[in-house]
Amino acid sequence: MILHYTCPSCAGDMNFDADTGKLTCRSCGRKDTIENYPEEMIKATFAEDETNEYHCNNCGAVLITLAETTATNCSFCQSAVVIADRLSGSLAPSKVIPFTISEKEAVKAFKKWCGRGLLMPKDFMMSERVKTITGMYVPFWLYDINSNSKVQAVGTVVRTYTKGDYIYTETSYFDVMREINLNYTKIPADASEKMNDDLMDKLEPFPFNELKDFKTPYLAGYIAEKYNYTDKEMMPRIEKRVKEYVDTFIAGELSNYSTVSYKTKDIDIKQKNSAYVLLPVWMIYHDYNNSEYIFAMNGHTGKVVGRPPLSKGKAAAWFGGIAAGAFLIMKGIAVLIGGGYL
Repeated sequence: MILHYTCPSCAGDMNFDADTGKLTCRSCGRKDTIENYPEEMIKATFAEDETNEYHCNNCGAVLITLAETTATNCSFCQSAVVIADRLSGSLAPSKVIPFTISEKEAVKAFKKWCGRGLLMPKDFMMSERVKTITGMYVPFWLYDINSNSKVQAVGTVVRTYTKGDYIYTETSYFDVMREINLNYTKIPADASEKMNDDLMDKLEPFPFNELKDFKTPYLAGYIAEKYNYTDKEMMPRIEKRVKEYVDTFIAGELSNYSTVSYKTKDIDIKQKNSAYVLLPVWMIYHDYNNSEYIFAMNGHTGKVVGRPPLSKGKAAAWFGGIAAGAFLIMKGIAVLIGGGYL
């Protein structure tokens, strides 16, 4: 079944507006809150079989979708459609963070981000080179995790002091024991097969205090996908991440020692809860020198991640400047030494 949100005033197509947080008609401009939108204005169409083929309620065109797609736009009339049967039962997200950055704001923020790249080519941000920008709700699992750690180690404290004409170094050894219990909440992991994990990780943090109860109108006008991996399948990735957190915490706890030699370090990680949520991401595809560059933007904070091209000329000038600066410093030191200042 696909859902199509129509305007109560003119029967036009309604999309979720990131600027206002309301459903907005593309034709007459009418705005409705998601809570007040009349359900009788939702047009529903049922698929005739188990294929990925649906019919657009607005123009009647046939929509062919991937199995993971839960929201899309009609390729012919651009009407927003939500595929409701892929958002029910175990596939129903519990929460969503809505977009707060519109497409126009996203393009502006992306250009500003590129403007801060000192080593990017000057013409990289020519507007016609931005191939596409797509608002996408990416499926994530959020985990609540408990970790219990037991540590045994030998720590040293090194003290250096002078007595008479001699310099002494004193090393004290300590048996160290720690039992540490830590709780982590809402650790995210993207569950989409298509999305680059490194790119998604770098988009953090997401403002999880802005999570809303999931409602399908939030997806109107955006692309959305359902998860490819269950929370159990994603758990090894979370365990690795939490272990890094715990290791960092333990190192901080023992930072008062000069050296630490671990005898044992047992870290037990348990999943307390998990929740399936959709998080807002702008995907930006940029053409430059016959190559495509992919960037991602946090649809709520505006944070941009990705690897842009580098200008060889700017890079050479930058490294040349560093080398020249180092040469002048060394030359200055040599002059001071020669002049008897050191």
